[in-house]
Formats: sequence, C-alpha cells, structure tokens
Amino acid sequence: MSFDPLTPDGRSGPVFFDRRELDQILRVYGRMVAQGEWRDYAIAGHRDFAEFAVFRRSGDAPAYRVEKRPALQARQGQWAVIGEGGQVLRRGRELAQTLRVFDSRRFRLVE
Repeated sequence: MSFDPLTPDGRSGPVFFDRRELDQILRVYGRMVAQGEWRDYAIAGHRDFAEFAVFRRSGDAPAYRVEKRPALQARQGQWAVIGEGGQVLRRGRELAQTLRVFDSRRFRLVE
C-alpha cells in the first residue's frame, strides 16, 4: 500500500509552518515564557490549516492559537491569532505583523 500525499482537490499533504515562520512564532513564545505567561505549546498540521497553540498551564485549553490558512491569503490573509474564546484577535497577510498583537500590554495576566 503506497501513501499518496495529494488531497482530493490536488493539493499536496497537510499544511504546515516552514522554518522561517516557526522561528518567528517561537521567538514570541520564548518571550512570553520568559515573562511567565505561557508554559506549553502544541503544533498541528491539518489538511486546510496549520496551528500553533499556546497554553498557560499544561492540560488547559489553548490560551491563543496562531493559524496559517493558505486558502485565505487572497482574501483576509492567511495568518490569524485566535483567543481563548475563539475570537479572532488579529488577521493578516504577513506573519510578523499579525504576531504584533502580543506586543500589547493588555495580555498580561492579573492574579
């Protein structure tokens, strides 16, 4: 039995992040870990999108998700940062610009 990486619509395999994209995402992740705000992450490649999820504590629901959806590149932009409740916090065509949503101080944890 051979594996055919093409999906029914002719695209190849699952969507995933390339090295440059992961580098940008992991820089933000490292900064937030150093601030004590995030503790864990998960990466998944799906048929239509790739997802980088961050967690405040292991075992919790994701606090934020960074999604790459190439099908939306011509419309809204392929990048999105999604909050805990599922709301889209920022969407864009450029990853660096989209990740700037985390530069804001409003994402500090209040205990």
